[in-house]
Amino acid sequence: MRIVALLAAVALFFTPTAALASDRPAPYHGVLHSYAVDTWRSFTAMVDPGTGLPADNIGGDLAPASRSKYTSPTNIGGYLWSTVVARELGIIGRREASTRIGSTLDTLARLPRHTATGMFFNWYDPATGEVLRIWPEDGSPVYPFLSSVDNGWLAAALMVVRTSEPPARSKAEKLLYGMNFGFYYDPKSRGEDFPAGQLRGGFWPEKPPGCSVADKDVYYTCNHYDILNTEPRIASYIGIALGQIPREHYFGTYRTFPDTCDWAWLKQKPTGVRRTYLGVPVFEGVYSYRGKQFVPTWGGDMFEALMPALFVPEERWAPRSWGRNHGPYVQGQIEHGLTEAKYGYWGFSPASNPFGGYNAYGAPPLGMDPNGYPSDIEGTKVDYGFGDCRPPGPAPTKWGDGVVTPHAVFLALPYAEQAALSNLAKLKRDFAVYGPGGFKDSVAVRSGKVADRYLSLDQAMVLGAIGNDLAGEVIRTAFSRGEIERTIRPLLAIEEFAIGRQQQ
Repeated sequence: MRIVALLAAVALFFTPTAALASDRPAPYHGVLHSYAVDTWRSFTAMVDPGTGLPADNIGGDLAPASRSKYTSPTNIGGYLWSTVVARELGIIGRREASTRIGSTLDTLARLPRHTATGMFFNWYDPATGEVLRIWPEDGSPVYPFLSSVDNGWLAAALMVVRTSEPPARSKAEKLLYGMNFGFYYDPKSRGEDFPAGQLRGGFWPEKPPGCSVADKDVYYTCNHYDILNTEPRIASYIGIALGQIPREHYFGTYRTFPDTCDWAWLKQKPTGVRRTYLGVPVFEGVYSYRGKQFVPTWGGDMFEALMPALFVPEERWAPRSWGRNHGPYVQGQIEHGLTEAKYGYWGFSPASNPFGGYNAYGAPPLGMDPNGYPSDIEGTKVDYGFGDCRPPGPAPTKWGDGVVTPHAVFLALPYAEQAALSNLAKLKRDFAVYGPGGFKDSVAVRSGKVADRYLSLDQAMVLGAIGNDLAGEVIRTAFSRGEIERTIRPLLAIEEFAIGRQQQ
């Protein structure tokens, strides 16, 4: 009886009526809800009805024939949490949501995985569930790969499902608890004597061309995820919470790289202080831009900085670190787009290139990468020098055709609500960037060229952000319950970024 009562209470908590309660003005609620309705339409068009797996992308007219013939764990996870959002916003009913989630979980249980770790491969055929070995767009060979960050997003979705869809809990947990993120952890990535390690990018079960490191009967990537303010921290959170990775790992990543001349190839010399947490030495480095201090991402984009915060209330759990960082970072994106580059719009993150293909975009002043990510088609760069180690490069005389992606704007909602809503309204008014499936993936704002397609990952970020905003932080609440809050909340509370208190 206690179990029945608990399930009934959970179901009551996640009713659309309760979720839609809001003290915001009706127009605010209405416009976000309408965006969610249309964005969900693009997702339903991407899903293969036989497998319940979404395609990676679909054309702007939502024609089934334009669905891509590949998908990833991140895409599948995005569809799962988006289904929860659609239910909570009353876009679909509970029965439809349950059917959709159940179908996808059943297919996930049948997909080929890496037996020793329970991890999923990076590319599947959404119509058959087969692991791709030939890329469907050009016939090139695919070497099956298992990514730490892509599996992190799928695991995050499974955590959301187990809480928000009680009938699917056992299926979700069977998949989740079969995944071993410790397999990605390299305790010696920063040297034999350093007390914490980092996550590898992933591994191949068979030797690929190019650089790889043979170990544990697999071939690891040669790179590690070595900075904190980037999207792989979701995998770190999950691995720590599941007891598969030591919590010291959180402090084994760099906030910025060191301020010594050995690192003078980077875009800017950081300032900061040195502290120790859990026995791990940390350089609390920060960058500066237009009077704001922040911990940078690699590319200056919104995805790296804020997608993990769709799931973890970082600014509340870590008021002295992320609580000081997210707001100034968003303001930096706004000021770059409106004041420095004078595009008239803002929101820079990896997205479809309006002229074809895919590209990593960002606000260059907010990143460490000296070669990008650019905010425009032309690839304009900034170079602030590295103190006495290296002089600055020439400042840009003008910025080109800026590429804005709506998903980046939605990620900013918790930190710059009115600015985000205004920016989205202007994009919709001024360009052919809004279609039957919501906002299309990107627009080059000076030429007006639109990327006429929808990406499931980017649509999932849009729906996740709207769900958190209108439905009582539904994604954050569902993800954070249990071991995440018990382990990650106190861990994040330890740290203090070297950011001026006036920015809190």
